[in-house]
Amino acid sequence: MTEIGLGRADTASAQRAQHQHAETRAPAITFDRVGVTYGRGKKATSALIDFDLRVAAGETVALLGPSGSGKSTALNALAGFVRPTSGSVRLSGRDVTNLPPASRGIGVVLQSYALFPHMRVADNVAFGLKAHRVRRAEVAVRVAEALDMVGMSSYGKRLPRELSGGQQQRVAIARALAIRPRVLLLDEPLAALDAQLRQSMLAELQRLKEALPDTAMLYVTHDQSEALALADRIVVMNNARLMDVDTAENLWKRPPTSFTAAFLGGANLIPCTVGRVIGTSALVTFAHKTVNAVAPQPAVGRFDWAPESKALLCIRPHAIRVVSLGDRDALRATVNAAVWRGATTRLVLSVSGLADQLIDVDVPGNVGPGTQFELGSEVGVRFPEPAGVLVQAAS
Repeated sequence: MTEIGLGRADTASAQRAQHQHAETRAPAITFDRVGVTYGRGKKATSALIDFDLRVAAGETVALLGPSGSGKSTALNALAGFVRPTSGSVRLSGRDVTNLPPASRGIGVVLQSYALFPHMRVADNVAFGLKAHRVRRAEVAVRVAEALDMVGMSSYGKRLPRELSGGQQQRVAIARALAIRPRVLLLDEPLAALDAQLRQSMLAELQRLKEALPDTAMLYVTHDQSEALALADRIVVMNNARLMDVDTAENLWKRPPTSFTAAFLGGANLIPCTVGRVIGTSALVTFAHKTVNAVAPQPAVGRFDWAPESKALLCIRPHAIRVVSLGDRDALRATVNAAVWRGATTRLVLSVSGLADQLIDVDVPGNVGPGTQFELGSEVGVRFPEPAGVLVQAAS
């Protein structure tokens, strides 16, 4: 993999200059109210509804969501594998909605690798170049360049069956890169790999992203760790719609909706009543307890944190502490389940004053999978300061 010889400060400056330049030109990828519907009449099924998104050159955007949320449909509409029933798709300002896939100049990497089993690695990588009628002498140069980028230079004469799953995926990526695409689409590229290979390939994709500063990437995944590690922005999708889009840090720290809060990181969402709000700080009440919370500035015209309004308090499982029952400010809780996960133990607790709601709490798991927390035993829980971040209650 090509190494980048820039210092951290130089890299940051280059990225800022790159993004400033990107803002002055047409986005590399544009979805303009794209809809995809299968069937007609009462049997019609909407796979994508009014999908709007802009991706700049050099930006990596992850489409994240549960199965059936529309993320792969969006990628297929961009690649040309499905035709939108409404809206348009543009690449660098050019309308490609009705163009066939081969005319779009897009690199695509699929979960299944899709390598030709009878062709050697070099021939697989060269396939797209030959389809684009690239000169024979240049084909050899580009194949060597692409294989070098993914660390597979010495495997050109092997057949796909002679490679591991991770190596086959690298070849699939090399084939996509050989045509030097301005846009690279990756559809669940690591899903078929085991956990160890997945981590290795994730590191390779991070290096690849740095080596291709002008290539826009659209990355479809249901794995949150992949999205958090790779994406400049994350698009959270559900029920064929775009729910939220922002940087990974913003979506994690200040989720705009209850769906994103629960889906991205599995946050606890505790019903609360909003009291006094000053700036981005609020006093909220739940379980007969008043705590401080972060009150993000809502989007203009959506809603506000009015006194006595109902909201949800988003608290991550790792932020809640288990303490002794006699600890000051502790709430009494009962252990409903305890699952050892190696580094942590996930407790499922019912907290006094929270009616029938259960909350998840992660505590250090270095004591092993024993019965440190017996089912039915009582513990104290203490919330962080501030206790969490407010999320609008679902209407």
